[in-house]
Amino acid sequence: MTILKLAPTRSNLLRLKSSLKFAREGYDILDKKREALTVELLALVEKAEAKQKEVAELMATAYETIEVSRLTMGEEKLSWVSLSVPETLSVEIVNHGMMGVPLPKISSTGGKPGLTYAMGDTTVALDAAARYFQMVIEEIPTLTSYQISVHRMAKELKKTQRRVNALSRIFIPDYEETIRYIEDTLEEQDREELFRLQWLRAKQ
Repeated sequence: MTILKLAPTRSNLLRLKSSLKFAREGYDILDKKREALTVELLALVEKAEAKQKEVAELMATAYETIEVSRLTMGEEKLSWVSLSVPETLSVEIVNHGMMGVPLPKISSTGGKPGLTYAMGDTTVALDAAARYFQMVIEEIPTLTSYQISVHRMAKELKKTQRRVNALSRIFIPDYEETIRYIEDTLEEQDREELFRLQWLRAKQ
């Protein structure tokens, strides 16, 4: 705790008490925000982990299936078929606020594309692999939304935690200590003034 460098006057005492009241109210608000952010962050982390697991399983299945089609069709024919797959995917990003934090909602646009290759020279395994990869593409925007949201919420929680710590460990204790110092100083000055007046009366 540090005593602020202020003159021990009644006007400074009133200003400090007002600042202390404001700091305590700010602490209460930020503390509630910190608790709410923690709850929301934990929920987002749980959703992100579940979606990450789901996408990872889909990816594993898709790669296993495409490997089967490579073995049955041959690598050269599979490479030719892959040239028909679009290289880009259009997405739409819409931000929505949660406790002042902009969280993205990412979705793919353009609808579900059909098969981009002729079915005459391909296998059932390739069709299955295409469906699995399409499912992965459809889930990636949601997973990305969760991951970005977790990052932003964690950053906001860290910033709020720093502010709460600054108020509870620095500002509020410093204000309280300075207020006690000024009150003690003013009380001592009042006693000295009273003693001086009593001494003057006695002398008269």
